[in-house]
Amino acid sequence: MSNKLAILRGINVGGKRKILMADLKSLCEKLGWKEVSTYIQSGNVIFKSEKENEDLGKELTDGVLEQFGFEVPVLVRNSEEFQNSIEKNPFYNSQADITKLHLTFLKENPQDEDLQQIKLLGCEPDQFAVDGKDVFIYCEGKYHQSKLTNNFFEKKLKVGATTRNWKTVLKLLDLASE
Repeated sequence: MSNKLAILRGINVGGKRKILMADLKSLCEKLGWKEVSTYIQSGNVIFKSEKENEDLGKELTDGVLEQFGFEVPVLVRNSEEFQNSIEKNPFYNSQADITKLHLTFLKENPQDEDLQQIKLLGCEPDQFAVDGKDVFIYCEGKYHQSKLTNNFFEKKLKVGATTRNWKTVLKLLDLASE
């Protein structure tokens, strides 16, 4: 049974689409997920399962819709994928200010033509690099003031996305590795 992480997009933001983490944990356990825990209110679930990531994401999306009455995109990755993402980040090194780093998780690999188009866009002073289903972001200022938002990447790359700050990414890997 492998360690997995489910990342929900857009819950508990501005008082909308509220889900208590205890309720989310309970739902995941009802789905048959093992050793379920959550981390912070933004919708991060650490668990064990043998099922495929896509199947797990669909299960939780459907479960949230049924139990809470709204649709929430869910991305699932295993702990090895998280570790690989951390190792691939071109902006992350021992001197990096992690408060400026973010990782946008893409639901699937973007099409080559969309990748070529997005590379032409200027977002200075912020920077980004796309590698498979990961978008590594360096924000000179505050993330909420950057152009490099979930909506930006979803629109330009035509795939679902959700973002976590680097501190959360590192903590999620730590929790999934226990």
